[in-house]
Amino acid sequence: MKTKQDFPSINERPQQGKRPDGTPYRVLVVDDSMFVTKQIGQILTSEGFDVVATAADGQEGVEKYKELYPGVDLVTMDITMPKMDGVTALEQIIAFDKEARIVMVSALGKQDLVKKSLLLGAKNYIVKPLDRKKVLERIVASLA
Repeated sequence: MKTKQDFPSINERPQQGKRPDGTPYRVLVVDDSMFVTKQIGQILTSEGFDVVATAADGQEGVEKYKELYPGVDLVTMDITMPKMDGVTALEQIIAFDKEARIVMVSALGKQDLVKKSLLLGAKNYIVKPLDRKKVLERIVASLA
């Protein structure tokens, strides 16, 4: 049976979830949908990111961020969630750490909330349904 070594690696490229020194970027995923949380987690881990924690609402997201700080490089934050919405959570995380990198995740039709989030300090946004290529593009751009 042929192994990976038998094939030339023309498509070999470094994983996007790793720093130049090879250590993974650490991500906190905040979303009330287990499906979306799992989907983002799979996209990121396949590229070498380390999903350090997940949270099901904005309040839990803020608490986890503070708990893990400074061990989080990026947060993906759903906009519409119970208890505390993503925009409020974004404001609280930015108030705690003005260097926080947060990428908002939004359903179509929430442009006003996305705009508000970007003005408040979000680095980028991703629209559902999730597209692997766009998710990675926007997250990698937010880390640059």
